[in-house]
Amino acid sequence: MKKWVAGILGLVMVLSLSACGEKETSGDDSWKKIEESKKITIGLDDTFVPLGFKDEDGKTVGFDIDLAKAICKDYGIEPTFQPIDWSMKENELDNGTIDLIWNGYSVTPAREKKVMFTKPYATNEHIILTRKDSGITEREQMKGKILGTQESSSSYESFLKKPEFLKDLVKDEDAIQYASFNEAFMDLENGRLDGILVSVIYAEYYLKQNDKLDDFNIFNPGFQGDSFAVGARKGDKALVEKLNQGFEKLEEDGRYAEISEKWFGTAWEIPEE
Repeated sequence: MKKWVAGILGLVMVLSLSACGEKETSGDDSWKKIEESKKITIGLDDTFVPLGFKDEDGKTVGFDIDLAKAICKDYGIEPTFQPIDWSMKENELDNGTIDLIWNGYSVTPAREKKVMFTKPYATNEHIILTRKDSGITEREQMKGKILGTQESSSSYESFLKKPEFLKDLVKDEDAIQYASFNEAFMDLENGRLDGILVSVIYAEYYLKQNDKLDDFNIFNPGFQGDSFAVGARKGDKALVEKLNQGFEKLEEDGRYAEISEKWFGTAWEIPEE
């Protein structure tokens, strides 16, 4: 009887291990499929200037778009840029609607539990944007004020994680969440918000393009900076490795510096880990 039970348990363990092995292998075939089809789908919030957005002609452009196109070209792959609901980005990735999240996607501990990140390719900072006529230029002046930010953004994650920096000060101890920063900015201009917690890259580019840089205040409430990286499914190790190699090549041959100078007026370097 004991031998029979032991045999059954052994068989169950073997089958379980085999199933795990099959799952891991099947989860790492994305690069093979992409390489065979020569196509890849990249999810983005197409209002996030200047990383990925629609220009006046309705064409998807931006810093991240140029980076993605350059790496895909090296591999002979045609990228499709798919606008998605940013609050559902990880779900879209898990469901296979998209192959990558690539659009100012900040690395955070919460996101690391859901996706596999490439090495960081740029740095970011979360700031507060206020109207110049409000006189609000520092964190303490946001006491009791109405704050807005983008839903499921890394800015909002930082806001929740470090309540002593801002959450404990603002009205209702929460921020109004918007589908995009564009909508939040409109409410700020119209006086329905006192400030926006937003990426400094977005804020500075948006204001410069609209010749409004002198009409607003920008300040850091105390949050540490973070990094942008590309997000893939947890099992897609080969795909992530190919992207990391692609970034290395862009930096080595100078294309990364050229692309960053095009969008930001200065030649960036990929941050060291």
